[in-house]
Amino acid sequence: MGEVFDVAVDLREGSKTFGKWYGVRLSAENKKQFFVPKGFAHGFIVLSDYAEFCYKVTDFYHPNDEGGLKWNDPDIDVEWPMPEGMTEEDLILSDKDKVNPTFQEYLKNRA
Repeated sequence: MGEVFDVAVDLREGSKTFGKWYGVRLSAENKKQFFVPKGFAHGFIVLSDYAEFCYKVTDFYHPNDEGGLKWNDPDIDVEWPMPEGMTEEDLILSDKDKVNPTFQEYLKNRA
């Protein structure tokens, strides 16, 4: 239901697309799916008033393995589409997303 803009960021060291992002609109109308391989960060923005979508994953959820990147990091520079009339200040972020590291911080701390 609804519509989201779904994004993957390549975090595979040595990959020619390391640190690059790709995004796609997923909606009930276009019925697209988006495969995010292992080694990629993943995030989304809801573009409709309400959205519901499902993930298919390769393993059980392990909260201690969870991480993230700052959603608006200038080094990654995701071109997030904003819903009509919405600004960055209007976005609702989870507490954990509010404190995610920048890409440069992630690079320093990954070892």
